[in-house]
Amino acid sequence: MDYFTNMQNIKLSDYTYDLPDERIAKFPLSKRDESKLLVYQRGEISHTVFKNITDYLPKNSLLVFNNTKVIPARIYFQKSTGAVIQLFLLHPIIPTSVINLAMEVTNSCVWECMIGNKKRWKKGDILSQILMIDNQEVEVKAEIFDEEKNHVKLSWEKAESETFVTVNNTLKFVDLIQFLGQIPLPPYLNREAETADYETYQTVYSEKKGAVAAPTAGLHFTQEVLQNLEKQGIKQEFLTLHVGAGTFQPIKVENVIEHKMHNEQVVFTKKNIENLLANLGNIIPIGTTSMRTLESIYWYGVKFLKGDNYPLLIEKLYPYQHENLPSTEESLKAILKEMERKNIEEITAETEIFIFPSYQFKLCKGIITNYHQPESTLILLIAALIGEDWRKVYKEAITKDYRFLSYGDSSLLLP
Repeated sequence: MDYFTNMQNIKLSDYTYDLPDERIAKFPLSKRDESKLLVYQRGEISHTVFKNITDYLPKNSLLVFNNTKVIPARIYFQKSTGAVIQLFLLHPIIPTSVINLAMEVTNSCVWECMIGNKKRWKKGDILSQILMIDNQEVEVKAEIFDEEKNHVKLSWEKAESETFVTVNNTLKFVDLIQFLGQIPLPPYLNREAETADYETYQTVYSEKKGAVAAPTAGLHFTQEVLQNLEKQGIKQEFLTLHVGAGTFQPIKVENVIEHKMHNEQVVFTKKNIENLLANLGNIIPIGTTSMRTLESIYWYGVKFLKGDNYPLLIEKLYPYQHENLPSTEESLKAILKEMERKNIEEITAETEIFIFPSYQFKLCKGIITNYHQPESTLILLIAALIGEDWRKVYKEAITKDYRFLSYGDSSLLLP
């Protein structure tokens, strides 16, 4: 198959629809599992509420959840002149780029950031603020580390008497930002985070801190729904993709393959791979982030088989550049073999996989997902899964007054 010829024919303007502002859910429902659920199954559409999802899932399904947890990634500093500088944490740089480890850092770290009002912040200017944490004052400082790359150094130290010291400072970054930052709601909500968002913009199973956006398909699940799934024999698996701000990045080019795809960090375990192997043909991801992770896992195995091992990054068009590919089983077994060779139980990797029409899915047999913005990478992903029927699904959701985007309603798509 000439993938690149096909890709040249994928135009952004073919993946748009009219999304009235009143359809965008600005706030969540009071009960997560009372959201509407559209069920698309082999071309047929039906409607229910999310708490009934167990009735519509194929028997023997393995649901794969993304257990990342959103951090308060939006930070504000005020200069002595009154100018407010906003930092939006994107990726850790120093002392480690591994997000799980970066959360444990004490004293100082460097992050790539989006910097609001950057023209008012000159290199060499140190911003600071005082926080009260555990009845002790902590001074937090920010300075530009690399102006061109938007790398910012953050440092913090506790106060003892009148002197700030760093000796025996055990305050971890993950704890610091709980006091320093704000939950970064999606820009299309067009409002500041409220106290309730600190709970409602997390899944009930969130665990691994490091995302700057929620895996919103999971927001509909409650402990009761999870327990009901278990009672019905629907298996559950948890892995991690730390959702980045790039998930909201609009496509601005008509030829979609020219879009600069965002890079996100994934973490999966040997147990994950073993369970995926045992359930091939029955895997349904919860959300686009889980789908991106699962499909990336197949391509990591391909890299191992080709000897193209490290660094483990799936470039955005890597899946479209290969023929005579191994089976999914062969690929997953290659990952297990590599983990056994290195005697490791967990792999941290990167992906910028771009899933759009012509992509051939390797693990995922459907998806549970919310409704996405027009002309977005996520609409392209949905179109890759169910083809032109994405238009029918979205037209039906608009007609039936479904709520859209992060705090909106849900769909179960089974091609």
